[in-house]
Amino acid sequence: MSELTRFSVSLDKELLDKFDGQIESDRYPTRSKAIADLIRSKIVAREWVGDGEVAGAIIIVYDHHKHGLTNSLTSVQHEYYKLIISSQHVHLDHDNCLEIVVVKGDAREIEALARALKVIKGVKHSSLSMATTGTSI
Repeated sequence: MSELTRFSVSLDKELLDKFDGQIESDRYPTRSKAIADLIRSKIVAREWVGDGEVAGAIIIVYDHHKHGLTNSLTSVQHEYYKLIISSQHVHLDHDNCLEIVVVKGDAREIEALARALKVIKGVKHSSLSMATTGTSI
């Protein structure tokens, strides 16, 4: 762990009260931990507009009874196989499945994969969770 540095911040009391309420609701142990997480979130968001390597997960919910849907999902994933680290398939109920596709690589390529999966007919929900490889935070 690197050396800790103290710094001061001046905030409007109303904003600070709202922030304190939020960190209490989120059960942060300290303001410092909450502020550090906010800073890390901004750094990760910036990674996704840069040229470096990023990581994340694409979450898809779909009805596995839809004709040809699973083949379409698999086909798209094969087109982007270099980005995919792992995938997990979960049976939510008799009809619905959830698939988690863990990815690492160029942000624009990952976003293209996420869009390609999302627009497949029969996909009920799809989201991209943008994360980091951890090297820059």
